[in-house]
Amino acid sequence: MKKIVVLTGAGISAESGIKTFRDADGLWEGHDILEVASPEGWRKNKQLVLDFYNKRRAQLLTVSPNKAHTCLVDLEKKYSVSIITQNVDDLHERAGSSHVLHLHGELLKVRSTSNPNLVYRWEKELLLGNVCEENSQLRPHIVWFGEAVPMFEEAVSIAEKADILIIIGTSMQVYPAANLIHYVSQDVPIYFIDPKPMIAKNQLSNKITIISKKASTGVCELVKQLVDI
Repeated sequence: MKKIVVLTGAGISAESGIKTFRDADGLWEGHDILEVASPEGWRKNKQLVLDFYNKRRAQLLTVSPNKAHTCLVDLEKKYSVSIITQNVDDLHERAGSSHVLHLHGELLKVRSTSNPNLVYRWEKELLLGNVCEENSQLRPHIVWFGEAVPMFEEAVSIAEKADILIIIGTSMQVYPAANLIHYVSQDVPIYFIDPKPMIAKNQLSNKITIISKKASTGVCELVKQLVDI
């Protein structure tokens, strides 16, 4: 089976009702990004950070996958499919995708502040005083600004094996995720789906097909085309 690698960003989840990463004014739900998504912000005001992610976690549990998520599952009928997502929601998994790698962590998980290998499924509020089995405070299992992206090397390994690359709903401005496009072979066709694509066909030597549509429309059209080949 040919291997399709799918790189997804906030645009694929926006149609499910999840707010995109930041507003036009640079704020994230009214907060300066570094207040709620950096080690410095965590040290300065743990309660603010916990409140912010508790609200996002609660909201995630009220939404469902959209057509873009479910259509991607259909690709597995004909291809080996790996999804690399910059999103911290679990909508790909809920839609039924078999292989999903989260570059930036997962909202429905928490981890120990002293031992990053202690990770727990978590769907309720996370409070000050909630500790791991080693008695250290738990924190959101999210990669914050200034932190390493531990899954990046695995993502590179996946990208290197791609026969087709599909990019959906991402600005390609967040690094190191945006660099993954440079790890696919030069003969690999790339499909870029976004209503306002931030990439030019001459950026790479690869053959790039730009689909300037919202995720649910563009993904389902492309999947039908690829499955019917």
